[in-house]
Amino acid sequence: MRTSELGAGVVKRATRLADGRELFYYDDPGTTLRAERGLDARTLDGRPETATMRQDVLTGDWISFATARQNRVMMPSADADPLAPQTPSNPSEVPANYDVAVFENRSPAFGPALSEAVGGVPEARNSPRGLDDLAELGLGRTRTSIGRCEVVCFSPDHRGSFGTQSVTRARTVIEAWADRTAALSALPGIQQVFPFENRGEAIGVTLPHPHGQIYAYPYVTPRTQRLLDSIQRSSPDLMTRVLDSERDSDRVVLQGEHWTAFVPFAARWPLEVQLMPHRHAPDFAALTEAERDELAPLYLRLLRGVDALYSTPTAYIAGWHQAPVNTGRDSVRMRLELTSPRRAEDKLKFLAGSEAAMGAWTAEILPEVAAERLRTAIASVPEVTA
Repeated sequence: MRTSELGAGVVKRATRLADGRELFYYDDPGTTLRAERGLDARTLDGRPETATMRQDVLTGDWISFATARQNRVMMPSADADPLAPQTPSNPSEVPANYDVAVFENRSPAFGPALSEAVGGVPEARNSPRGLDDLAELGLGRTRTSIGRCEVVCFSPDHRGSFGTQSVTRARTVIEAWADRTAALSALPGIQQVFPFENRGEAIGVTLPHPHGQIYAYPYVTPRTQRLLDSIQRSSPDLMTRVLDSERDSDRVVLQGEHWTAFVPFAARWPLEVQLMPHRHAPDFAALTEAERDELAPLYLRLLRGVDALYSTPTAYIAGWHQAPVNTGRDSVRMRLELTSPRRAEDKLKFLAGSEAAMGAWTAEILPEVAAERLRTAIASVPEVTA
């Protein structure tokens, strides 16, 4: 097992699962866990065939067809949790107890060049040949869905979310996000890295275990392409001007020395918050120690404020948008975008014809009203110190 020391006293331990997938343990500073970790003694089938992308010639979008994901586990009980530490009765994905664990997804949307490796080295077959290749349009175009999908377990507990973690644990996860962003960005063919958390059954979560994911794409995602186009049409400092404008508005919900959270001027969802660093940073790997240290309690308080809006926890998608690996690094600033369809205690916003079919949104709640509600909810949450 390879061991390395990261920032904030976090220790990384690298190993492999029984089928060759990589597994990384990230130990909290002062962890009570032993340095030795058990090996994965399972007998596993080989990896599924890597998915194939097909191009929608009308939009230029690439759609990955990952049929192996059809048979994913659905809301297992605690004694069958695939993200819990292994026990004699539960042959889960993580062989030993852990603080934070990251491993390659068993049924990924984006995977290695070939499911069968020759001498342990994947052989490329119909791989994307760069951004220019993917930008071309044509009928019947396909490429192998080269990339990587990883699971990030925030805790060995069966239930919870990022917001239920301690400040120390949140800081460990942030260090893991930064470490994996740097490593994935360095892989051949990767164009963008996206850490995210899906929380709640209303979002479609299939595992109650507190976890997130990281996708490493072979292309620049459509949302980011539109952002790059807006930057090109306006100015390279567009995101700086957006943050300055939001910080001068009454839509700010939480701020610190290095970060500001706000409801954006043209929020689409009933609950939508962005969290952005004051200094330009393209991704987690570029954050300073001070920025990472402040982010841990600030982000926890934001999430706990979201849960304080109603009497029950709120389902959300928390996506960390990062700059592409090979373009826009000086103009695209990393940011959190948290969205929820929950528009009242017992009501959800469903994407109907105009939004789902045409991408033409209608919002029911003014961003200024949503911001005031969230500020009140955050104010009711104690300062996060542990």
